[in-house]
Amino acid sequence: MNSMTGFGAACVPFRGASLRVEISGINRKQLECVINLPRPWAELEPLIRDFTTRRVSRGRVNIGVTPEAAGNGKDSLRLDEGKLASLHERLQQIEKTTGIAPQVTVDALLRLGILSDAVEDSTAPERVWTEFLLPALQQAFDQFLQMRREEGEHLCTDLLARVNTLCVLREKMLKLAAQVPLHYREALMRRLKEQGLTPEEPDERLVKELALFADKCDVSEEMTRLDSHLRQFEKICRSADVGGRPLDFLCQEIFRELNTTGSKANSAELAQLVVTAKTELEKIREQVQNVE
Repeated sequence: MNSMTGFGAACVPFRGASLRVEISGINRKQLECVINLPRPWAELEPLIRDFTTRRVSRGRVNIGVTPEAAGNGKDSLRLDEGKLASLHERLQQIEKTTGIAPQVTVDALLRLGILSDAVEDSTAPERVWTEFLLPALQQAFDQFLQMRREEGEHLCTDLLARVNTLCVLREKMLKLAAQVPLHYREALMRRLKEQGLTPEEPDERLVKELALFADKCDVSEEMTRLDSHLRQFEKICRSADVGGRPLDFLCQEIFRELNTTGSKANSAELAQLVVTAKTELEKIREQVQNVE
């Protein structure tokens, strides 16, 4: 079992400086991959996305790739003087035509490629991928997946303990459910005696009433299905396969059985057990949302 929460980072030498890759993950129902790349390497995004989908099946995965300059970063920016001269010429034409002096921001210089990161500027994307980015991704993903596995082990331990609690509650429900018709019969006979009615022979109407009540409050089918769901839940938790979606489905089915049992209860004590089981199930459901 793996959690969807994790973090990994790696740095590799790159053109006298370094290339840093950071990966973080949080829970999502589907796989969502968010990639932040320097502009000149935008074409590498499909390769990173494919690399990710072969290792992760669920969750939001954020991947950031950052070239880092050596030393104090004094020479980390590159100025394209040709583009700057061309821009200056066009701005003068605009001012001459309109009488308005256009304002240029640093953001505009970055978007136009006049000002760029010197570290990433001259290395071809194909070379960046094979020689630098792929090794960094592999190292970062190793850390990321290891953290997810460790988180998953803690989740598994917690889930199994809570499922065991539901199993204990189910056994108590079975015992109480078997006593409900007997308690109803005793209560019915007591009311009859209070009214001065004490049938010595089995009364057909009384037998029919007890049989109908016993059938109405019978929860044996729900308890059987609940036992099956809990066993399946344990099996998935102990397996190495991705289990988030099937566990989420089983939570819905377990709730359905508990809900039906509660509606048939006809016993305050049994109804209280159902409420306790639903509370425990809600905690399980919250944990399952973090399982891949």
